[in-house]
Amino acid sequence: MLKDNFGREINYLRISLTDRCNLRCIYCLPTEGVALLPHDDIMTYEEILRFVRIIAGLGVDKVRLTGGEPLVRSGIIDFIKELKKIPGLKDLSLTTNGIIFQDKLEELYKAGLRRVNISVNTLKKDKYLKITGAKNNHFTKIIRGIEEALEIGMDPIKINVVALKGINDDEILDFARLSKDKNLHIRFIEFMPIKERGIDWHGSFIPVETIKLIIENKYGKLIPFKKKYGGPADSFKLKDSKGTLGFISPISSCFCEDCNRLRLTSDGKLRLCLFSDTEVDVKNMIRNGANEKDLINMIKQAVSEKPKQHNLNIKNNSFLGCRRTMAEIGG
Repeated sequence: MLKDNFGREINYLRISLTDRCNLRCIYCLPTEGVALLPHDDIMTYEEILRFVRIIAGLGVDKVRLTGGEPLVRSGIIDFIKELKKIPGLKDLSLTTNGIIFQDKLEELYKAGLRRVNISVNTLKKDKYLKITGAKNNHFTKIIRGIEEALEIGMDPIKINVVALKGINDDEILDFARLSKDKNLHIRFIEFMPIKERGIDWHGSFIPVETIKLIIENKYGKLIPFKKKYGGPADSFKLKDSKGTLGFISPISSCFCEDCNRLRLTSDGKLRLCLFSDTEVDVKNMIRNGANEKDLINMIKQAVSEKPKQHNLNIKNNSFLGCRRTMAEIGG
């Protein structure tokens, strides 16, 4: 098992398959001016698979595929099939904005994918365009994809909601009610100050405790829920609910002491912390002929340098050390 210098077991790798996304969500990217990586700078599937086989041998048994939007990358179904064959890999999941999800749902299921997170930051069709910057309103298609995923047997299905003051905070109770009615796991996520975006962070941030109070004032005390899978969310249920509510608070309540994650960016950098620009160039090592021992030593050395905690400080407005956008990092 991989352990860092603070005794944390590292068993989770998030892989960004692409920096490309078919949306421009206001909390993630500016509306224009984002330079995309050249094709040759993106890690190939073969390179990623080689790296995952090695790091799985060191105890990493959980992988999440992210982007950008991972489903826009061609060949992803065959790639997932190959990932599922890797010894030691126990948990494979995917995060998507849902636009292409319905089209690929049956193929994804047949390839072995069972766990999915879908970003749905509003339940109102007209507001969807405002938040996502989409040229076409895909809202209905996304909702249908979620319903079909429930029917086909995907579980768990998590709905990611980035809470934004003055934009979707009037829908907090609607999302909470959705967890009562359906076997969906709603996760409220604090808006994170990552590089430039389409809206100002200071005026849009809502702390998790405020979200909890809004829900409890309507539906009563949140009931703690023991998670089947790991992750940064504090999980709860409402009385007689089919699903759960999760709260992710990277800003107002640091959970770094339990961090078990590494990130592999689409251009092949092993990133040790979401909010730190310290990275190791995996792709160039592989392309320069590194053998398995070289890569194992690199991984162990990188893990030993994982920071104790992120360097965000909400009290003094210090948000240092994150030059990349969320789409570049992979979330």
